[in-house]
Amino acid sequence: MIKSPIKIFVFIIVVFIVVNNFVFMPNNPLSWDIFGYYLYLPFSFIYNDLTLQNIEVLQGIVETYSSTDTLYQIFPLSSGEGYMMKYTLGWSIVYSPFFFVAHIIALMTDYPADGFSAPYQVSIFIGSILYTLLGIWVFSKILVHFFKQRIAIILLLLTVFGTNYLLHNTMYGQNSMSHNVLFTFYAIVVWCTILWYKHKKFKHIILLGVVCGLMILMRPTEIVCLIIPLFWPDKSIHSLKDRISFFKLYKKQIISFACIVILIGLPQLIYWKLVTGQFIYTDYGNAGEGLDFLSPHTIDVLFSFRKGWFIYTPLMLIATASFIILYRKNKKYFFPLFLFFVLNLYLVSSWSCWWYASSFSQRALIPSLVIMAIPLGYFIQALLRSNLITKISVFIVMGALVFLNVFQTIQFHKGVIPGDRITKEYYFAVFGKLSVDQKTKDDLLLINRNIDDKEGIPNLEKYEKRTLYEEGFESLGNSIKQSYSGKHSFKLDSSTIYSEPFVTPYRKLTDKDHVWIKVQAMIYPTEPSIENPTSLFVCFQYKGRPYSWRDFSTSKNPLPANKWSEISMYYLTPEVRTKDDKLNVGFWHRGKLPVYVDDLKIEVFEMK
Repeated sequence: MIKSPIKIFVFIIVVFIVVNNFVFMPNNPLSWDIFGYYLYLPFSFIYNDLTLQNIEVLQGIVETYSSTDTLYQIFPLSSGEGYMMKYTLGWSIVYSPFFFVAHIIALMTDYPADGFSAPYQVSIFIGSILYTLLGIWVFSKILVHFFKQRIAIILLLLTVFGTNYLLHNTMYGQNSMSHNVLFTFYAIVVWCTILWYKHKKFKHIILLGVVCGLMILMRPTEIVCLIIPLFWPDKSIHSLKDRISFFKLYKKQIISFACIVILIGLPQLIYWKLVTGQFIYTDYGNAGEGLDFLSPHTIDVLFSFRKGWFIYTPLMLIATASFIILYRKNKKYFFPLFLFFVLNLYLVSSWSCWWYASSFSQRALIPSLVIMAIPLGYFIQALLRSNLITKISVFIVMGALVFLNVFQTIQFHKGVIPGDRITKEYYFAVFGKLSVDQKTKDDLLLINRNIDDKEGIPNLEKYEKRTLYEEGFESLGNSIKQSYSGKHSFKLDSSTIYSEPFVTPYRKLTDKDHVWIKVQAMIYPTEPSIENPTSLFVCFQYKGRPYSWRDFSTSKNPLPANKWSEISMYYLTPEVRTKDDKLNVGFWHRGKLPVYVDDLKIEVFEMK
């Protein structure tokens, strides 16, 4: 007779995860966000260039390995000398054992020891799988601690196959992403917390401090993880006063925990100080993204058809409702777990780009599945004690939700469900389907900013045109030497490098999710434009800081000297951070000799 059947299920899941990862292994695991997480390692230990003074090295790597389409993973320093990593360095610490193994292999073989060749890619990929498997094992121990094995098995299967954990831990190298490693670390935090409150041993709180410190260093908003050890129940704690007395009793261990967390975060503070002059640096390098604590997108995060957690991971609707049962059955665990859930959801919802890129469901909530399994377990425990009809009915519903999750995962894999463009109409149009025609996509999906913005010219048949602004520079002009129409134009030179921009808030452009903007003007270079560059630019500003910049630059589009030429460009509005973000249109001169501009015209194309 098998004494521990959950071990068999853990083994089956481990095999499933490993096999799926290699079946769906990506061409290059070190790409996109993962590429950004990882940059500290090669540029510390191979290139000795943490501020990326020699940016050509990084550009050569991107060209060689197709790591990313754009270098959004870094941004220029305000000093103009070098670049700064966008992400904190916690991920590089997590990857570091596998980086060093790969580096030794590369040095011993014919592979380039450049930090990005095949040994590094495979090593990080395998290392990330190992983190995932560790997470499954620790998670199973937590489940067995709270529940009987049959309930633990059900919870394990529901979590793996009934949530977005399935996609993000089994396909396309997603194991290397932050959310899956954080799932493992949250499992370790909960397990170490259980062990420390039970045994009060130094080894448990030391490990707890290391993992909490790494999590905060990986993603600063994970400071919310401290709620778990801070408010975990103990038989001797019945009030806040009891908790304070309890911590005083074990103050040496508590101080050790705090020191470890601080020491682990210290390298990031040093890096920020060295490259920015500040110990705390909160600029994410893109004014269009950031935490907006006063305007969280909680309803969208949970219920939107674009990326709602309850829509694409519907089992979590039951898990969330199960906090009621947890409160009734085991009140002492309700407060820390529910407090974590609420604050974590608030932080996730406060990110301005709440849809979290092109991904399935709410990937930022994957780590919280460790916590959500506990109230869900109490729901299942209560369900198993109910009458047969109730049990059968509810398990059929839960089975249907698991099936829906798996089916929607397959739809995502096949491209039927895009990662961030779904509307309610499109969702129901493709519900239950494994293929979709292009017309349905074109008609019902949100606009594809990733493609259309680069292509530059929209399909104008679906839009109504109106003129937003015309400026002939008769009153704003500063020169009568040259003009295309009227008597005046605007002269740009080394002393006047900017024109007065046209500025208007997004809310005055449209009440819809986007418009196309066409800007055109006449320009008169007095020297070859490549040597005397000028740009017609369009961007948005959030609190005075620009984002989503595009321009028509004469350095890339040569114009004849001493002749009027028409220039124009189309601009797709970004997903603005607030409706008060301002559109800016103007001219920027980077040469020394005069350039004249005239007849600026701005047109808006709004969906019919």
